[in-house]
Amino acid sequence: MILLCFGTRPEWLKIKPLTKVLKNYKLLFTGQHTDLLRDIEVDYKININEGDNRLDRVVADCTLQFPEGDFDTVLVQGDTASAFACGLAAFHRQLRLVYLEAGLRTGDLENPYPEEGYRQMISRIADVNLCPTNLSITNLVHERTVGQKFVVGNTVLDNLLPYKDKCEYEPTVLVTMHRRENHEKMDEWFAAINDAAKEHSALKFVLPIHPNPNVQKHKDLLTHVNVIEPLEYNELLNVLVKSKFVITDSGGLQEEGSFFNKKVIVCRKTTERPEGISTGHSIICASPHQLKKRVKTVNEDYIIEEECPYGDGKSAQRIREILE
Repeated sequence: MILLCFGTRPEWLKIKPLTKVLKNYKLLFTGQHTDLLRDIEVDYKININEGDNRLDRVVADCTLQFPEGDFDTVLVQGDTASAFACGLAAFHRQLRLVYLEAGLRTGDLENPYPEEGYRQMISRIADVNLCPTNLSITNLVHERTVGQKFVVGNTVLDNLLPYKDKCEYEPTVLVTMHRRENHEKMDEWFAAINDAAKEHSALKFVLPIHPNPNVQKHKDLLTHVNVIEPLEYNELLNVLVKSKFVITDSGGLQEEGSFFNKKVIVCRKTTERPEGISTGHSIICASPHQLKKRVKTVNEDYIIEEECPYGDGKSAQRIREILE
């Protein structure tokens, strides 16, 4: 029996394909995005208490409330505090730990913080590292991690197969911005996005606004951008497959955009997904003042025919065979 741990929507999207192919599993919800429970029935739930340091509370509550059950394997995904804490709880109980999406690295503990640290720590204690790419597995080999290592692709792409044939290039730009490392400059990023939208009036810039207050408080700067409420995942995919290109600081959209052969302007100093840079799918934009130039370049040269470097949408089946 395997325990699948998740607490955020991105984590669920990457674990969901496994629930369709695994027979013996239970679900542990770590409580970050509570709206997920409207549609998903879970076996165990952790309650995160309030505290002065949110990360401390997540780690403490996930380890102290970790369930006892008839499972001998624990699977965690991604780079959140809860993924690390559940992995640590499994390690303390000498349960087999499987790490999904292992081996992503920037090599900089500050970018992104704290995610880069959690990735490195989880891989150190994992018995099985399920890596999305060859570069990911190379990173783990260089770090001399002791767990088994397999290249399986990225499971989020399994969700995208029904949309693959719907891909077009309409004059729409999908924009998302929310990451912690951009909060201090969110006003500058939004101003730069707005300037780009004003300059390229033939394009429709669509930005589903993130609910975080550090993002919300700057939305009035987006006078030339179509700011909308957060979208359900299938609605977001419908916008993505029609978009000409993407502007984002998200990790997931780097993978999803690549799968649909969309160029993605990545608004971060670095990325743990450099494979997309090598293929031309991703273009780093390290600061707001660079954005206008990046938009001009991509708008003039937006077609890309390289294969997606993150997988083929058939990862869950490979993982089932490995776990069995």
